Amino acid sequence: MREVRTLYVEEAEEGVRLDRWFKRRWPHLNHIQLQKLTRSGQIRVDGARAKPDTRLSAGSQVRVPPLPDAPPPRAKGEIDPREAAYARSLVIYEDEDVLALNKPSGLAVQGGTKTTRHVDGLLSAWGEGMERPRLVHRLDRDTSGVLVLGKSPAAAAKLAGAFAKRRTQKIYWALVEGFPKPGQGTIELPLAKKGIGDREMVVPVDPKDPKAETAETEFVTLARAGPKAAWMALWPHTGRTHQLRAHMLAIGHPILGDPKYNTEASRELSEGLKLQLHARRLLLPHPSRGGLALEAPIGPEMRAGFERFGFHEHEADPEPFGRGR
Repeated sequence: MREVRTLYVEEAEEGVRLDRWFKRRWPHLNHIQLQKLTRSGQIRVDGARAKPDTRLSAGSQVRVPPLPDAPPPRAKGEIDPREAAYARSLVIYEDEDVLALNKPSGLAVQGGTKTTRHVDGLLSAWGEGMERPRLVHRLDRDTSGVLVLGKSPAAAAKLAGAFAKRRTQKIYWALVEGFPKPGQGTIELPLAKKGIGDREMVVPVDPKDPKAETAETEFVTLARAGPKAAWMALWPHTGRTHQLRAHMLAIGHPILGDPKYNTEASRELSEGLKLQLHARRLLLPHPSRGGLALEAPIGPEMRAGFERFGFHEHEADPEPFGRGR
């Protein structure tokens, strides 16, 4: 595009970030290019300079300067038909506003330095630009289970708002070392990131620590395999990085198969197992009507743990904490 244009923000785009507004129209633009255009004042909102994270209002005027050309067709955004079929095989719920996937263990949500295959890349199966579903929350690479996306800017904004305002109930299943006593309760331990690079971990800290973030996890024991292992339902009331893994280690019952948050006993018990953590159930408001109750069956990694300790998926109370309380 070689000319300056003025475009108007649509009603359905109320609250969308400026950089995301651009990416939906010109997917080939990268973060650095957008940073340069906003920093130099070439992109303006209602005549004023704006930052990439500026939230747009319906009806606002966006000055769009000449933009770099898109790469040749099929050079970017293309997805192999087999990958598209794989992406669609993960769907557990879909309507005009919401897409929900059962993310498998080992599949990252977004790309990184050494990550080329990820959920974000697979979303090309639904199209590009305005048709592309939007991520509204995250799961760790090795955590399986329910992952929700918005299928329009407005739906994504409402879904993200529900997570930010804690209007969701996320129930995880975990197999842990030992048998927690009491069998149910709440863990309230502030957490902070410590270390560098691959050695960085999330650890409990004093509430007065400047890096401390409040973290709260409710737990219920669903079943036990003698004194060796327990099947837990975990409800994180906050959404800190590695919160469940750090909290269970902190109370002496690390999640099995965890390569980072473990003890000698849990490592021995975990031999041959991947991380035994699964986002089983998610309750949240639907962007346009009522509520949603989404549930994901366990994958082969978690099933291996169930088989080892004699647990059966159908025996669990689907609402161990009560519905959305």
